[in-house]
Amino acid sequence: MTAESTSASDSPLTHFDAQGQAHMVDVAAKASTHRVAIAEGRITMLPATLALIQQGTAKKGDVLGIARIAGIQAAKKTSDLIPLCHPIALTRVAVEFEVDTAANSVQCKATAECTGQTGVEMEALSAVSVALLTIYDMCKAVDRGMVMDGVRLMEKRGGNSGHFFARTMSDGT
Repeated sequence: MTAESTSASDSPLTHFDAQGQAHMVDVAAKASTHRVAIAEGRITMLPATLALIQQGTAKKGDVLGIARIAGIQAAKKTSDLIPLCHPIALTRVAVEFEVDTAANSVQCKATAECTGQTGVEMEALSAVSVALLTIYDMCKAVDRGMVMDGVRLMEKRGGNSGHFFARTMSDGT
């Protein structure tokens, strides 16, 4: 589809105007509601790397503690990182990790909340992405082959679009 054949009302992409130009979405008419987004992702590594993280003996220190703070900071700075995101007054950001020794991985889950006129999906996704990148950064000296994957929105509540739950692997995703 070209910009000439697509108007703003024809496109499901809200960040483009009728001429196909990128713009920040106007949320002025939206009601202020409590909004929550939960995202997750994973980083897989060598067993020895995971052992360093679990034992707290990585040269750069407490890997998961630093990654948690980095994820929280990323959520707070999302509008600085993603050009068309609105600055949001977050009321809560939580970043949690679960170590899976059988899969040699660390699962990250981030929850972002606000009361406002636009959602917090990008904040939760940014938190997970930067937390995983921080784990990579802190452990790359011993394992440059770590793989980050599965970063996705798991749940969203609040706002006009209603409640969203991600499908699970058994649902076909």
